Amino acid sequence: MKSAVETLNPTRVRLSIEVPFEELKDSLDAAYKKINQQVTVKGFRKGKIPARVIDQRFGRGAVLEEAVNDALPKFYTEAVNEAELNPLGQPEVDITELKDGETLNFTAEVDIRPTIEIPDYSGIEVEVDAVEVSEADIDESVEQLRERFAATSPVERAAADGDVVTLDLEAKVDGEVLEDGVAEGISYTIGSGELLEGIDEAVTGLEAGGEATFASELKGGSAAGQEAQVTVKVTQVAARELPALDDEFAQLASEFDTLEELRADSRKRLENMKQYDQATQAQERVLEKLLELVEVPVPEKLLEDEINTRKHNLEHHQLGQMGLDLDKYLEIQGKTAEEFDTETKEAAVKGIKTQFVLDELVNKEKLNVNQEELTEHLMRRAASSNMSPDQFAQAVVEGGQVPLLVGEVARGKALAVVVEAATVKDTNGEIVDLDDEDDETPTETPTETPTETAEAAEEPTEA
Repeated sequence: MKSAVETLNPTRVRLSIEVPFEELKDSLDAAYKKINQQVTVKGFRKGKIPARVIDQRFGRGAVLEEAVNDALPKFYTEAVNEAELNPLGQPEVDITELKDGETLNFTAEVDIRPTIEIPDYSGIEVEVDAVEVSEADIDESVEQLRERFAATSPVERAAADGDVVTLDLEAKVDGEVLEDGVAEGISYTIGSGELLEGIDEAVTGLEAGGEATFASELKGGSAAGQEAQVTVKVTQVAARELPALDDEFAQLASEFDTLEELRADSRKRLENMKQYDQATQAQERVLEKLLELVEVPVPEKLLEDEINTRKHNLEHHQLGQMGLDLDKYLEIQGKTAEEFDTETKEAAVKGIKTQFVLDELVNKEKLNVNQEELTEHLMRRAASSNMSPDQFAQAVVEGGQVPLLVGEVARGKALAVVVEAATVKDTNGEIVDLDDEDDETPTETPTETPTETAEAAEEPTEA
């Protein structure tokens, strides 16, 4: 076999491959064997039909077609390996010449990973938010905890903001009660915004036994996105009573004996959260700077596939679970279809460039992923997928997606190398030493990577 490579552009090549006919022998034998098992000829046992009879009865062309289809992947792979290419997706194959007994010539056009030069990134400088926890932040945290321990008691008065009301609901569209539009005994805190738009105004001022009707757009269910006439009846009004802020509350709500200890713990937790956010922010901004330094051509077909995949996942998975279609989603977001398309393309381009650059860094820095790192990453992915680690691991293994997870961890390590070399300052001008925050520092790439890998992998998709 002979092969030659023609570069069409930085991300696409054409392979010209010439195969001597004798190298098709194994595929020809396999073709005759396969046809033998599929056809019957009077006078011959199944599977024992001579090749010359198959040629006479079914045509030599059918045999050649079967043989070539069997041989093409093998010769294509040999040519790719010989040229040391990194193909993306499936090739477009064109048989240019097939002479029985002489030669097989074909071409294969395929997208490839572009050659990327990683520049010196040690001079990258970024600014992040300072880690500052105010007394007001602590007050808010403690107040949220206090809200969780609030008690309620029925009252005989009109419902007011902050009260907990028990409601019966009935929703009608075009005068017809929806099958899934009736609910009884719903507990709702007025002002929480957790139910239907307009319900706060409707129930405020009502006493137990009172009812009101209001118009509201349904967010889910069989009539999601439609305007309904909702009748609400208040069956009980209860006032919320917050516990006093004292040592007794600290003992009730935590493992601490005093309110002072509880507030100190709240400060520490808030600092940890802000340190994590700061580390994530550092990664995001360092990555942005890195991408600005590197020229990364993006294969058109890969970009097209990535955009389509992102749109499909949004429309058929994320929005579907919320009972929305794309038009309604854009209306809620206040975006036009053109703006949505532009943003989707920009995100896809960034995701592809990020993966290419970080994969190149993995190779350049010779980074490896050990079992402990892979297990930790799997645990995080399982938690974000609302699956047990065992369930997630089984799905990954059965789907042949272990290499994808390894790639995710490796890219996270590559970005960590760049962050470590960069200068990170906070808004106070202080140098941020992220090494001091190892327990809180995220280890995953803080950006959207392609929903399919460059190797055109199937589900589960990458984050």
